[in-house]
Amino acid sequence: MAERVLDVWRIGRIDYDDALELQRALVAARTAGAIEDTLLLLEHPPTITLGRGAKEEHLLLDRDALEAQGVHVRDIGRGGDVTYHGPGQLVGYPIIDLKPDRRDVRKYVASLEETMIRVAADHGVVAERLEGFNGTWIEPHGFRPRKIGAVGVRISRWVTMHGFAFNIDPNMGHFGLIVPCGIQGKGVASLAGELDASPEWRAVETAAGEHFAEIQESQIRWHDGRPEVPVVS
Repeated sequence: MAERVLDVWRIGRIDYDDALELQRALVAARTAGAIEDTLLLLEHPPTITLGRGAKEEHLLLDRDALEAQGVHVRDIGRGGDVTYHGPGQLVGYPIIDLKPDRRDVRKYVASLEETMIRVAADHGVVAERLEGFNGTWIEPHGFRPRKIGAVGVRISRWVTMHGFAFNIDPNMGHFGLIVPCGIQGKGVASLAGELDASPEWRAVETAAGEHFAEIQESQIRWHDGRPEVPVVS
């Protein structure tokens, strides 16, 4: 089998709607075989997303009040409940074709969690899975379980979109606007909060790309900026 390639793009900050349209275009291109597997690494302005299973009551302010505070609210097509995105949070959107030999949704979701577990470990923070819940957790079985990374995916014809969100140093107060992922009684963590210091963004971003590529057994190619998407019919 030929070695897989993963093109990783450092995009910087991008509006959620713009990133969603970019993902859709890349999914069409990947489905057509016009591009290689791709990972977008970026951050968003303050945005709350509601997945297919989201409940409106998990927004703790109404939509107009949130928009008035500069927090956008979007209904989207991924799985999961309510998620917050914002500056200081590293978002990864893999656009990869799971055919022919990676067609296992649970294993793919686990690969996103494993990426964040390894990134946390690089910084001396122990993150783990919590049975029955997606994402990546600090002290999941302790007195104060808290989520440091969220996962939500959509897979169509075995091509993926959406992905993971890892809290480096976001505004933690914004998580108080929602019931994160619809989970009551558990907290939210950030890498900076666990370390009592703000990690260097580039180092975390680089680690995330390298770990994801390693888990997917792919050769990584780094790019800065936004990918040009070939037109496919």
